[in-house]
Amino acid sequence: MRVLLAVAAEKPHFLGMVPLAWALRAAGHEVRVASQPALGPVVSATGLPFVPVGRDHGFWRTMKVFDLHDTLNDAPLFGRVTAPDDQVSWEYLLEGYRRVVPWWWRMVNDPMEQDLVAFCREWRPDLVVWGSVSFAGAIAARACGAAHVRYLWGADIFARTRARFLERMAEQPEADREDPLAAWLGARAARYGVEFSEELVHGQATVEQVPAALRVDTPSHLDYLPVRYVPYNGRAVVPRWLRTPPERPRIALTLGTTLMSQDRGGETLFRSLLEGLADLDAEVVATLPAHEQAKLGAVPPNTRLVDYVPLHALAPTCAAMVDHGGWGTVLTGLAHGVPQVIVPSWFDDPMLADMLAARGASITVPHRRMTAESVSRSASRLLDDPSFARGAAGVRDAMLAMPSPADLADALVRRVHG
Repeated sequence: MRVLLAVAAEKPHFLGMVPLAWALRAAGHEVRVASQPALGPVVSATGLPFVPVGRDHGFWRTMKVFDLHDTLNDAPLFGRVTAPDDQVSWEYLLEGYRRVVPWWWRMVNDPMEQDLVAFCREWRPDLVVWGSVSFAGAIAARACGAAHVRYLWGADIFARTRARFLERMAEQPEADREDPLAAWLGARAARYGVEFSEELVHGQATVEQVPAALRVDTPSHLDYLPVRYVPYNGRAVVPRWLRTPPERPRIALTLGTTLMSQDRGGETLFRSLLEGLADLDAEVVATLPAHEQAKLGAVPPNTRLVDYVPLHALAPTCAAMVDHGGWGTVLTGLAHGVPQVIVPSWFDDPMLADMLAARGASITVPHRRMTAESVSRSASRLLDDPSFARGAAGVRDAMLAMPSPADLADALVRRVHG
């Protein structure tokens, strides 16, 4: 079977798909990855064949220029994904789609769509697995007659929001109905003789890596394929110090690759977190690219500042983690039962932080109210109160009970070939 992984050039989104790609390869299937050229080195480092399509998108360049993180915090659409229905109005949802479609989804999809369709029509994959917001993959699959599934990086906030939007739209007078997502996707799909349907939004099925405790409610008619999250952080060398048991409790501090490389506030946040952990009787392993380390100046004596260390190798040695709440980071820690202090800043990070806190696996320190004292106090609680480790272990056990990537590969074959 020929399988194409189609994903916009976002490293964290692609890395979560790699274990499935390996499982498919190990089962004898032909796998290729299609994305914008910028992702080429990351894909090639995994040993998977890479197909560059279109041109690189400018999403993060726009984020830097306009500093849209604060806008995302307060903008309609995803900010109320877990709110009761009576707090999610038609006006709120419509304005959200009016904002998100042009400056996010169009920006990352339009530059690769034409080349992606052309490649699919040439290579003729049996299955296209596309990333959460890489809708060009769904269009390309339909254009060449392939089966296609959506691959989530976290909880399916997209389907929950879409269902609410369609319900609210149906309540409006016909003349007042507007669907920015359908209008955009429908116009792009029509170029290749494909009619719009909700299948372009949700896929024929959806791969979901989160355990039941971290799911959000979605429509019952959607087809979900669960898979265990297997941490993969790219090519890695495990240094000698990491193979030696720590003399004191170890705390990992990481803000993820995206936040530190793309967010103008990442450096300030990182320095504040180090200050908050300075007085703890613990070893703090802080991961930060070498070119960013010089900006910090002197660091506290209990800090081991490292350029890069694979989180899946670091996490098992840790008693706690302090992080920004990105799905990849959080799930990697949970895969090893590590409780976390989460300082969420934007998009769905606050939602994930709240869900984990409710499970007793983490403590949330809101980004805008964070102080060195609040970080120190929260980290101390994780180290002193064993209930947090038990909460994290409970989530870990639920993750381990989910189907493996090899199981998912078999399920996808059966879905395509019957």
